[in-house]
Amino acid sequence: MKESSNNTSEEGFLLLGFSDQPQLERVLFVIILLFYILNLLGNTAIILVSCLDPKLHTPMYFFLSNLSCVDICFTTSVAPQLLVTMNKKDKTMSYGGCVAQLYVAMGLGSSECILLAVMAYDRYAAVCQPLYYTTIMHPHLCVSLASIAWLSGLVTSLIQCSLTVQLPLCGHHKLDHIFCEVLVLIKLACVDTTFNEVELFVASVVFLIVPMSLILVSYGFITQAVLRIKSAAGRWKAFGTCSSHLVVVIIFYGTIIFMYLQPAKSSSKNQGKFVSLFYTIVTPLLNPIIYTLRNKDVKGALKTLVMANAIGSKRL
Repeated sequence: MKESSNNTSEEGFLLLGFSDQPQLERVLFVIILLFYILNLLGNTAIILVSCLDPKLHTPMYFFLSNLSCVDICFTTSVAPQLLVTMNKKDKTMSYGGCVAQLYVAMGLGSSECILLAVMAYDRYAAVCQPLYYTTIMHPHLCVSLASIAWLSGLVTSLIQCSLTVQLPLCGHHKLDHIFCEVLVLIKLACVDTTFNEVELFVASVVFLIVPMSLILVSYGFITQAVLRIKSAAGRWKAFGTCSSHLVVVIIFYGTIIFMYLQPAKSSSKNQGKFVSLFYTIVTPLLNPIIYTLRNKDVKGALKTLVMANAIGSKRL
């Protein structure tokens, strides 16, 4: 971020977070640390069982392992720095650290938006086209769709963040937020940011409204197909498979849309902090909880993996 006096690049940013509420900050420190640890354990477990259990070598678990990888990296780009800042009196974050966090968090968040839409298409193909599912979702297409999700996040991050770091901040270095986020940094600029705001709005539509619309359309077709199933048990099984994904989608997109597609003055600063906290720390934990607690295949694979390790340890 350019600035007339170079103070920002020399001193970095003061990441204020919840420092004005010390008691709340202490409680949030414990909660964030717990959520982060559970996030690492849960999502790592999903990646391991998806790779090690041949029964889970399917498109659904391929995309789920990609989602878990995104979630681990996304939360890691925010949580450790936030925890360090919350646990010390000096709230300073280096300029380089802020810029790095800006690029990484934006890229991974955008990738997750596309990846969730890809997963919805996978569920549509599985439920609505079961006889042709293996033909439609062949390995080459799965790899291509996952690559598009990762690359699209990288591209939008390079564009959006590069435009943001060019804004002059005129020496202001107090960041009243929980991490370096494009939306917050734009508000610190002391020049006209109309172009940046329009570009951010367009990117938000592309990565939020369009994917979520496609997801809703997919689930509309899925609902029609499920209602045609004669067996009540079959209907419940189909609904159970897709409902967990839909819950994650609603919570994830809902919080980000609330943050990025509302008037700038319509919410308090603390409200924006809590919303950001939710989609960076809380929702990445929902994937392992929902998929492992509600899915028999994953629970069976985890049980088998743990038993195999236990038997191997006894033999040694």
